[in-house]
Amino acid sequence: MPAPTDHAPMAVAPDAPLFIVFNSGSGSQKAEAFTASLEAVIGPTGRRWHLRTLDGSRPVPEVAADAVKDARAAGGVVVAAGGDGTLNAVAAAVLGSGCPFGVLPQGTFNYFGRAHDIPLDNEGAMRHLLGGTAWPVQVGLVNGRPFIVNASLGLYPQLLEDREGYKQQFGRNRFVALVAGVATLLRQHRQLRLTMDSGGQPRTIRTPTLFVGNNPLQMEQIGMPLAAALEHGQLAAIVLKPVRTRMLLWLLLRGLMGRLGEAESVEGFTFRQLTVRPFGGSGTRRAKVATDGEIVWMDAPLQFAVSPEPLYLIKPEPAAR
Repeated sequence: MPAPTDHAPMAVAPDAPLFIVFNSGSGSQKAEAFTASLEAVIGPTGRRWHLRTLDGSRPVPEVAADAVKDARAAGGVVVAAGGDGTLNAVAAAVLGSGCPFGVLPQGTFNYFGRAHDIPLDNEGAMRHLLGGTAWPVQVGLVNGRPFIVNASLGLYPQLLEDREGYKQQFGRNRFVALVAGVATLLRQHRQLRLTMDSGGQPRTIRTPTLFVGNNPLQMEQIGMPLAAALEHGQLAAIVLKPVRTRMLLWLLLRGLMGRLGEAESVEGFTFRQLTVRPFGGSGTRRAKVATDGEIVWMDAPLQFAVSPEPLYLIKPEPAAR
């Protein structure tokens, strides 16, 4: 089966209008400054652009769907401006629409943009959008819900929830995220009992968390030797053996040092499809799942797979990256 990234690239018309969905709560950019930067960079080119600011009055998927509808009618580009969670919501609407996708990274970690060599400064990213080609990018699915960076259950979603609380109190930066992570690990956590099947041979394990990655940069940074398989029709899974709190802190340190893959209590493997049944049962239990930082409840079993359709992302040519 060919990988989604084996699809041919998509040409983007030089006058294609930009339909931008902007999350003013991601990063430090304010709506007024963001609009001014759009005017300064795009205005002189004569390129048409339309801005939709997420202010909480409408659900993000609804705003994204409207942007996709308008872009399809006008032969335009759908652009997401925000953190990885915002990019996820807009990408989910774009996937399968036939529209090219652009990103203006605004978040704390920006794994998606960084993995595809998209400039992190607004002006650089905007100039990049004005030219180039849309290249096929792999998207992961869990029960049909897309994710562009990672999906997880267990300890990791709890860490994300706690981190969001800390960010609301102390601001959005990587140090706050680290402190929140340590605070989460210091608490007691129950172990998950999961039955996993990726090739017709199910096995049951106990683990504090299951992490499924779709981002080579994130895998490389934590030291997991799985990055090469990503974007080539496979996803990467990481599970931890049951360990004490002190060992969880040690694993966090190893991840920060880029040496997580060396730990004996960490198992990693790649797959094309993975079925996960929480608690070893076959009923309709629900599980809390994080997809690109957004927490949702899903019915079990959980089906992880690579989307057969790619996302067409405006980015530097792969051979030149």
